[in-house]
Amino acid sequence: MRTTIRGKNLTVSDKDRAYIERKMQRLERMLDDRSEADVELRLEGNPKIADSHIVDVTISMTGQTIHSMAAAATFRVAADEVIDKVERRTVEARQRPRDRRRHAQERYIGASQMEATRESPEDGDEESQVVKIKRFDIEPMFEEDAITRMEELGHAFFIFVNAENERIAVLYRRRDGRYGLIEPSIGGGYSGDE
Repeated sequence: MRTTIRGKNLTVSDKDRAYIERKMQRLERMLDDRSEADVELRLEGNPKIADSHIVDVTISMTGQTIHSMAAAATFRVAADEVIDKVERRTVEARQRPRDRRRHAQERYIGASQMEATRESPEDGDEESQVVKIKRFDIEPMFEEDAITRMEELGHAFFIFVNAENERIAVLYRRRDGRYGLIEPSIGGGYSGDE
């Protein structure tokens, strides 16, 4: 991990720099060589504020950015607080993909078990019925706006009218974290690329 320590409108003392570098080494065991850490030290301009020493840490990992800030009476105390926060968030960020895979696997296993114990279609026709209908207004928007809206809602897919071609489109989040777009056409064949 590459670490950059800098002061905003101040010179970082050698003692503070060495202390922060030593503390940041705790994170190196969790991050790879491609990760970058940017540590910024600054002073609050208002002399009435007791916690005027601010340490701001931004870590860029593969595909993710973790940012945290702490204010205290000294840079060392603020560094301790912010590095603890960043360490917790780094552990959580590294754990998330495993949790997602485990959750998906549990859902798959649960669905398989339910399928095995489900009654046959002749016994009850309930499983092939629509149980909920949802109607909503759609407005034309660009793909970037649809991605933002989908993320705001926390959904895995989003239906919208594409402002570029005025056609209905379905935006969805792929397993690799990127996005896919489905543009249906009536009577057309399948033309997808995975």
